[in-house]
Amino acid sequence: MSKSAANHGGLTAADYVHLHNHTQFSLLDGLTKIPELVAFAKEQGMPAVAMTDHGTLSGAVEFYKECKAQGVKPIIGIETYVAARKHTDKDPAKDKQRYHLILLATNEAGWHNLMKLSTEANLHGMYYFPRVDHELLEKYNEGIIALSACLGGEIGDALKNNQYDQARQIAEWYKSVFGDRYYLEIQDHGHPNAPSHNAEQKLVNDQVLKLGKELGIPVALTCDAHYLKHADQDAHEILLCVGTGAFLSDEKRMSLKEFELHVIPPAELIGRWGKDHPEVITNTAAIAERCNLELDLGKILIPKFPVPESQTEKSYLDQLVWRGLAWRYGNAPYDNR
Repeated sequence: MSKSAANHGGLTAADYVHLHNHTQFSLLDGLTKIPELVAFAKEQGMPAVAMTDHGTLSGAVEFYKECKAQGVKPIIGIETYVAARKHTDKDPAKDKQRYHLILLATNEAGWHNLMKLSTEANLHGMYYFPRVDHELLEKYNEGIIALSACLGGEIGDALKNNQYDQARQIAEWYKSVFGDRYYLEIQDHGHPNAPSHNAEQKLVNDQVLKLGKELGIPVALTCDAHYLKHADQDAHEILLCVGTGAFLSDEKRMSLKEFELHVIPPAELIGRWGKDHPEVITNTAAIAERCNLELDLGKILIPKFPVPESQTEKSYLDQLVWRGLAWRYGNAPYDNR
C-alpha cells in the first residue's frame, strides 16, 4: 500500500469513478473527446467511467464501443433538464427555469427508459432545452440511478437560495421514486483545498452532506467535467464564446473559469476528501458496480408484430393489403377479422 493510500483509509484510484462527464456531444459546452476520456480513466486506474451529456444520448454507442475496446466499464447516462412545471408547459413567464439531473442506466431496462425520456424531452419537452418532468421520471425510472447534479439541479438551486426545507422535500420526493437508486451529489470545487475553490459550492456541499445524513441518502463526489485536463480550460472558454456569440474580451460574457471542470485524477480527489468523507469516494465505485448495461450491437433489429394463429407476418400483411385494396377500390366491405 502506498503512503498516500495509507493516509486516506487505504483508498486507491479503483475506489473512485467519474460519474458526471460532458463530451463533445454536449454541443458547444463539452470539449472532452471520448477516446481521450476513456484512455485517461484507464491510465489512472479507474475501473469505469460515465458519459452524461446535456440532453442527449447521441454519443452513447461510440462511447460504449470505445470503453469496450479499452477494457473500461462504460456507464451510459445523460444530464437531463427537469422542467419547473410540466415538460409540455412553455409559458415564457414561468417555464424558462429548468434544473439539471444526472441519470445513469444500470441495465437494459434503464437504457430503454433513458431513450424514452430523451425522446419525450426532445419531441414534446423542447423549450430552449429538451426537458422532462416529475411525472415522466415516475413513469420511466426503472433501471436508472439518479444523482442530484450540480448547482443547477433542483437540490443545488434550493440550497444556494437558502431554501433548505424545500431541498429536503425535493430529496424526499426523489427518494420515494428511485428508492436506493437516488444519490445526492457534491462537487470537488467546493472543497476548501480545491485549486479554484468556490464558496457557493462549499455552502451547497455542506448542506447536501447534512441532508444526506438526515434522510439516509448516500452522497457521491463528482467533478462536472467539461474538458479533460486543466490545460484545456482556455480552449473551453473559447468554445463557450462560440456557443454564446461572445468575445473573450467581453467582461460580462458567460465564463466557467472560476471552476475546475476537468477530469481530475482520483489521487487528487482522494487527497482532498478521503480523510473526512471517504464515503463520497467509495459511493462512486458502488454506483459503478450497479451499472452493468450490455448493448447488443451489430444486429438488424426488426420489431416483432403480433399476428393471428396460423399466420406469419408476411401472410398476414398480404391479407391486410389485399383486403384494403378490395375495400378502397372495389367497394367491398371492410372486415378486420
